[in-house]
Amino acid sequence: MDYNTFIDTIHRRAPVPPEKAESLTRATLETLAERLTRGEAEDLASELPKPLQEPLVSPTPQAEPFGLEEFINRVSSRADVSPHVAREGVRAELNTLRDAVSDGEFRQVMSQLPQDFEALVGSPG
Repeated sequence: MDYNTFIDTIHRRAPVPPEKAESLTRATLETLAERLTRGEAEDLASELPKPLQEPLVSPTPQAEPFGLEEFINRVSSRADVSPHVAREGVRAELNTLRDAVSDGEFRQVMSQLPQDFEALVGSPG
């Protein structure tokens, strides 16, 4: 999936204006980089278009242990959107990541996140 298709998919799934889709995407990836181990963030980045790789540079080798609500609050703050819009953005982002990367990579990402992320994403399809 190329960058424009990725952003357009976020725009349609969230639904948010295109400019918010970009800021939500960046905010979600930056927050994901904090929540994943550096190695996993790098693995995920390797399967994404170049403009989506830079936000996944992990600030530390270890994952920060925070849950879904803190994740959404960080995305909300970074993207300058309400927590409700951030939640929809995170949902759209994770579903789009599931479509954009290999099944194995998506499972690895999800294995590092608390179980409430699974409920947010829902089942494929």
